[in-house]
Amino acid sequence: MVTDQDVLDFFRKELSLMTTIAMDPIHLQLDTPLQSYTEYDELGDAIEKYDEVFNVDISALNMDKYYPCKLEWFFRKWFTEKPIKQVSKSLTVRMFAESARAGSWLYD
Repeated sequence: MVTDQDVLDFFRKELSLMTTIAMDPIHLQLDTPLQSYTEYDELGDAIEKYDEVFNVDISALNMDKYYPCKLEWFFRKWFTEKPIKQVSKSLTVRMFAESARAGSWLYD
């Protein structure tokens, strides 16, 4: 059976590691919005490989529901604590883990 950790480890291996300005690593977590963690192209490549590795039918995955995504300006947190109002849903590793257990994309 596929675990959350299996899928999280897969995405951590496939996606570039994000870092802070001080070069401290920001590790991908189950509920991290993937749109703000990595570039669209890199995510697309990882999703294609996810399909092969976990044998999940992702034909129902409509990326238009998750993009565009407003990215937070780095210094924004110094000026306001209000969250950015997103126009799209978050796409997370947890969604991919649950879909891997089911064998097909569960969302949309």
